[in-house]
Amino acid sequence: MMRVSSVVKSLRAGLLGLRPSLHPGFQRCFSNVQTLEEVDFDQPRTMKIENGEKVQPTFSLQEMTRRHDMIRQHMETAGLDACVFTSYHNVFYFSDFLYYKFGRNYAYIVTPEKAVSVTPCIDYGQPWRRTFGDNIVYTDWHKDNFYRAVKQELGDAKHIGLEYDVMPLDEYTKFAEAFPNTYFNDVGESTMKMRMIKSDEEIELIKQGARIADLGGVAVKHAIREGVGEHEVALAGTDAMVREIARTFPHQELRDTWVWFQSGINTDGAHNPVTSRQLKKGDILSMNCFPIVQGHYVALERTLFLDHVPSDRHMELWEINCLVHREGQELIKAGVRCCDIAHYLNEIYREYDLLKYRIFGYGHSFGVLNHYYGREAGLELREHVETELQPNMVISMEPHLTIPEGEPGAGAYREHDILVIKEDGTAENITKFPYGPEHNIVENQ
Repeated sequence: MMRVSSVVKSLRAGLLGLRPSLHPGFQRCFSNVQTLEEVDFDQPRTMKIENGEKVQPTFSLQEMTRRHDMIRQHMETAGLDACVFTSYHNVFYFSDFLYYKFGRNYAYIVTPEKAVSVTPCIDYGQPWRRTFGDNIVYTDWHKDNFYRAVKQELGDAKHIGLEYDVMPLDEYTKFAEAFPNTYFNDVGESTMKMRMIKSDEEIELIKQGARIADLGGVAVKHAIREGVGEHEVALAGTDAMVREIARTFPHQELRDTWVWFQSGINTDGAHNPVTSRQLKKGDILSMNCFPIVQGHYVALERTLFLDHVPSDRHMELWEINCLVHREGQELIKAGVRCCDIAHYLNEIYREYDLLKYRIFGYGHSFGVLNHYYGREAGLELREHVETELQPNMVISMEPHLTIPEGEPGAGAYREHDILVIKEDGTAENITKFPYGPEHNIVENQ
């Protein structure tokens, strides 16, 4: 039987307040609790962990090199010695490694000579296996080892790019303390613009995601019936999509795919969580399938009714929203500004006195995006966004109306398709699941 040493026993007793005659090492460590940071825990601050072999990446060497060439060209133009990315979306976009934060810091450092991810020891060798480039691991044994690891990689860099849009003040303060003689510049907006234009490889991945979303929609529709809980319907769609992602991309991580399926009053918000509410005949339904394929977000959203449409007003509102959806798709093409699309569609709603029921923008970009990371605010179909659509942008059309409880036609109406702007300036709709009353009144099984 393994014995507990007298040193460990004395440490345990001291921590429990028993006040034995302590081992000298314990006395030295805990004589002043304010100086614990100075304690030598006999553990490294950073290390290399190359466990196993590099895995098959999401994209080709040529694609990842293209991304690094873009950021390095920007660094040269802006006079930056390095970029330190800390957001989910940019760490993933440039490194092909997608982290889970769980209260710890992550970064991807790009300099003219190297690229390296900075990750906590809790993830061990997985970040190295996934990172395009090198990896350095920091440990938990000393406070702020993350910033020491970044400093170790960058030395006395004088001009560093950070993402101001995602960096809390306390993190910025610690970067400033670690690099007291350094100037910081924002690279959040410039990298967002890089991500807005997709490569052919990215577009192909998004198309696969749209196909998988359609399969999730089919599974959801088959699961709809009176008395079934929203959560059971959502699970059917999620299971179908995860299995198809695993079949199509057998070497990749499976994470974050989900379905929001809402019924009745629960449809009023686009991002309302799933509940256990049981479906009833005549319910308005909202189906939202989100397959996350290798960290890339794709969506399918549809309005449905169970068994029948309960009133003429419900049908009228549904058809008006489908009209806006069709008109919106026709407007998406190269050379058109996002704000002009929003203003045009507003006029259709205004004609039917429905503009007051619209609750969010008409569409957004796709790619490195998720419910907890990423958002390319420069490619949103909103009244204040003046971005001009270009080839290789990918954007949704998703008009939405919410009619409050107690008013005729109460409920929410939302359709959602994904369009890819092609080289000739026209748009290809890559969503195939049908929409509208002729397709989505679901017979009770």
